[in-house]
Amino acid sequence: MDRNGRGIFIVRAAVGLGLLFAGLDKFFMLAGGKPFTSVGYLKFGTTGSWLGSDPKAVINPTHDFWVSLAGNAGLVSIIDTLVVFGEVAIGAALVLGLATRFSAVMGTLLMALFYVSNWSFANGPFNEQFMYGIMTIAIVYAGAGAYALDTAVAKLAITQRVPVVKYALG
Repeated sequence: MDRNGRGIFIVRAAVGLGLLFAGLDKFFMLAGGKPFTSVGYLKFGTTGSWLGSDPKAVINPTHDFWVSLAGNAGLVSIIDTLVVFGEVAIGAALVLGLATRFSAVMGTLLMALFYVSNWSFANGPFNEQFMYGIMTIAIVYAGAGAYALDTAVAKLAITQRVPVVKYALG
């Protein structure tokens, strides 16, 4: 296997394990023994920050939108489910190298939503969500790399007949 294939595998596995752990932590309540809810984050974690800004100031121009979501119990339930499911599904798919490009696109979307809602630029614009987003974009571009289940799935007859499926795999 070529070095580039192994390199993209390392990036894919690192991002996948990070997302998988985050989702499993929320699902199994590992960090505090309480069921996960996004209400606290939506109300208080979306104020944003900028270099040298007052920690109590609201910097994020989308803050009111996220707070309004937190006030709707039905939407919060959907958001909570999507966050946990998304982190687990995207993470597992990236680790396994299954539907890699599709999973990486979904990971990019998830990170973009976190980036905009968090709006945390106290250490500059290159925060954790930005870096995860850049890595998922690289995976979309490069494909699965080495050690991927996509390689086996791509050989199936159904996959050979539908080129779009083959591309989504990676």
